[in-house]
This record gives sequence, C-alpha cells and structure tokens, in this order.
Amino acid sequence: MTVAKTNIVLHPGTPIKIAILAMGGQGGGVLADWIVEMAENAGWWAQTTSVPGVAQRTGATIYYLELIPESTAHSAGTPPTLAMMPTPGDLDLVVAAELMEAGRAMQRGLVTPDRTTLITSSHRSYAVGEKAALGNGIADPNKVIDAGRESAKRLMCFDLQEMAEKAGSVISASLFGAIAGSGALPFAREAFEETVRHGGKGVEASLRAFALGFDAAQKAPSTPAAIDTSRPAPDVPDRAANPEVQALLSKVKAGFPAETHGMLVAGLRRLIDYQDIAYATEYLQKCTELHALDARHGGEAQDWALTNAAAHRLAVAMSYDDVIRVADLKTRGSRFERVRQEVGAKSDQLVYTTEYMHPRLEEICGTLPTGLGRWLEQSRGFGGFVKRRMEKGRRVKTGTLTWFLALYAVSGMRRFRRSLLRHQIETTQIKEWLDRVVRLAGNGNYALAVEVLHCRRIVKGYSGTHDRGDKRFASLMKAADQLAGSTDAAATLQKLLKAAMADEEGRQLDTQLGLLIGAGGSTTTQAANAMFSRQAA
Repeated sequence: MTVAKTNIVLHPGTPIKIAILAMGGQGGGVLADWIVEMAENAGWWAQTTSVPGVAQRTGATIYYLELIPESTAHSAGTPPTLAMMPTPGDLDLVVAAELMEAGRAMQRGLVTPDRTTLITSSHRSYAVGEKAALGNGIADPNKVIDAGRESAKRLMCFDLQEMAEKAGSVISASLFGAIAGSGALPFAREAFEETVRHGGKGVEASLRAFALGFDAAQKAPSTPAAIDTSRPAPDVPDRAANPEVQALLSKVKAGFPAETHGMLVAGLRRLIDYQDIAYATEYLQKCTELHALDARHGGEAQDWALTNAAAHRLAVAMSYDDVIRVADLKTRGSRFERVRQEVGAKSDQLVYTTEYMHPRLEEICGTLPTGLGRWLEQSRGFGGFVKRRMEKGRRVKTGTLTWFLALYAVSGMRRFRRSLLRHQIETTQIKEWLDRVVRLAGNGNYALAVEVLHCRRIVKGYSGTHDRGDKRFASLMKAADQLAGSTDAAATLQKLLKAAMADEEGRQLDTQLGLLIGAGGSTTTQAANAMFSRQAA
C-alpha cells in the first residue's frame, strides 16, 4: 500500500489539526469519526470533539480533530495532550459542507494563507436572513471564493452535494473523497475506502460518492473558477402538447423581440400553473399593450427595458399568494417528495409535515365572493369570532387524511378565484399600477416608468408580510408621482426601493420619504441624492 502525497508539513511533536463545519443532517459527525478511525488503524493518536451552534438554519456544528503519529507520542515518553477546540491561525485543514460555512470559518480566523488547506462544497443552503429578506437577500457566493483565494494556502471548491446525490449518498462521503484526493492527509486512498467499508451502511453508494469527490479533488485547478450565478432564460419551445399553449408561444415569437422571450415564457408558465391558460392569456394581452407603449417611446434603444420589466413583475403580481395558493402548494405530491428527500426518509418510513397556520380576517374574507367578503369584513361579530378562533394560530399535519382533504378542498377553489374578494382587490391594484406606468412613459418619464414596474417587487408573501409590502408600495407610488419630471427621478426611486427593503419596520423608507416631502418642488431629487450620499459616507 502506498502513502498518498500530502500537502501537510509535519512538525515534530505537532499534531495535524482539522476543523469540519457542517449543518445538521450533513453527516459531519460521521466524517469526523471516519477520519479518527482511519488514523487509529494507521497507528496514530486521534481525538475528535464537537461544538454545536444554532446561529442559522438547523444549526451548524464545528467538529475539531487532532491527529498525531504514535511514534511521536512514544518518543515524548508521555501520552499527548490534544486540544478540545480549534484555535484561530492554527489549523492545517478546514472542511466546509456548504459554501457559507467556509466563509464563517474564514471570519473566525480558522483559515490562514501560510498553512491551511480549505475544502468546501460550492452548493448553498440559504440562511434564514437570506430567505426572510424583503428583497433579494441571497449573498454573493463569489465573495466567499475571493476571500478563500486570499485566506487559504490552497482552496478547493466544487459541488460535493451534487456528487453525493448523483451517487445516492450523502455529502459526508463525497467530502471524505475530496479530502483523500487533495493529499491533505498522509494516508493512502485504500485506507480511506477501507474505513467506509467498515462502516457497513450504504457502503456501495458511499464509495461511489467517495470516488466522485476524490476525482474532483485530483483534477481541481489551483484556483477555483467563479460560480456562475446567472439564471438562463427559458427558450420558447418549438412545440407544445396543448394547442392553446402553442398559440400563446407563437404569439410570443411573432409579437415580441427575442430579448424578451425568456421572461415572457417564464411568466406564461407561472400563470398557467397558478390559474389556467385563460389567465395566462390575460397576462400576455397586458404585456402586448405595454410592449406597444415601449415601442412608441424608444424601447428598442433601451433594450426593451420596459417590456422585460413588465413581463417579470406583472407575472409575479398576477400570481399573488392567497389562501388558495398556499393550500395548493402544501398539498402537491412534489412537495411531499421533496420533504422526504430533504430528511433522507426511507421508502418504509412515514414523514409528517407540521404546518403553522395563522389566517387573518382579511385572508378568510378574501376567499369569499366579493359582496359577502366585504360584508363579513366589516362585521364586528364575525371579526370577533375569527380573532377568538385564529388569534393564536394552530399547527396541523398536512400528511393526515383530515387536514390533507381540508387543504385540498381549499386549493380546489382556484376555479372560483376570479369571483372572490381578494382577486378584485389585487386586480384593482394592478390596474392602477399599470395605468401609472402608461402615464409616466407617455409624459417622457420612460426610465421612471421602468422603475415603477420594478417597485412591485416589494409586494410579496401573504398575511402580514403582504400587508406591509402593500403599504410600502403605496408610499413608493406616491413618491414616483412627486418625482415625475425631475432630474434623476428613476435613480432616486430605485434608491427609495432599496430603502424600503432595508428593514422590516420601514424606518429607512419613512426617513427618506420625509426628506422628499420636506424638500418639495424642483429640489426634491437633489435633496434626496444628497441624503443618500451622506448615508453612504
């Protein structure tokens, strides 16, 4: 058996120091145990400890290992004293089961350019802060890679989660393979594989994942490439099984410039899934009218910015989240299957998902016919009943027959959606929004009209989240009317939108809108820009 070439420089009396950062369910403990078992079988002293954390997602844990040759311990004449926790600047190998965990390791000072090999998976598990952001809160993964290039002696980054899934295993196996392939530890590949076999569970799948990770590490470039975060727009299919869908796609091809096809196709798919083909047809008709407006006011020279913005934002606005939509998503077979895959359930295991539901009076009345919904919304007796029954919310298991049938029945109400109160409210708001876009573009405020379309991104979710977004959107629309005709009006509205998404309470938006109201007249934009400049400084 040959010993793999190692990148670790062994110093007399100094153990190899390893940190593994993983979240719950990623097998970080299994990976640590594998390394300890392999080292002990090779005649090394080995120790592992773990420091759990609950800072994000399901809680990230740091597993810390120290390995030292038994011959070194014997030469010292006394058993080694190994540390219980990692020390910043004193690690040879850091392994991260997710990209932002690698970033967290660098923040803690665990990665150093003169010593540390950093192995990380490039895939992402989004943090709560990223998911809860009012706008696009997803962090840029390439900032972590850039930091890794500077902070680590050697950085290895590839999608180890994808490799594990391809092999039918978990990421701990592909991480183990990447460690072996990197040469970061002085053990032969056979020793790694024998350790996996000794585990006795899912051996074949684990070895397949191990091999993929090993090969990826062996072929890894000295400097990992940047991650492509762009989302390719869908092409317009040449054919569609449904003749009505094919007719819509033909209209997209014939009536819109190629630069807008991807967004329009995505919008059509979303609305057919949300409601039906007739609803998607309404969407395409609105987009056709806005594209004609775009063409009249120089859209071709602007890369059809208004048409693309309308195709994107209108599709999202028309597929608003109501009780019917929520019930539909929670009872889909694909969702149950996804949950089973995420928790790693076996075919003979039952998985129940517990949902927390807290419908407000507005959501309940919104699912009723317009007249009845309005009447009950104003009824003190009905409002008091809903408050008593629903104020504290309730937890339900959608996998049980009773609750599944109840939610499935609610999801079936989408055939009546156009006659319900919530749809009337949303349709009225969308009409006012688009009328403002038409008015602004017609008065020579093309860029401002585009930003008004993008302002709709602040409205999302349902219940209290949707209500807060609605109020901020209304404030932004008033600001847009005030800014019309001003210099840099579009840029100012864009900054106001960013302020609206900056905090849950809306304090930044209120402050900046107050300045706009106070400035008034032709100095509105200049005053706002001055304020933004001061805040940036």
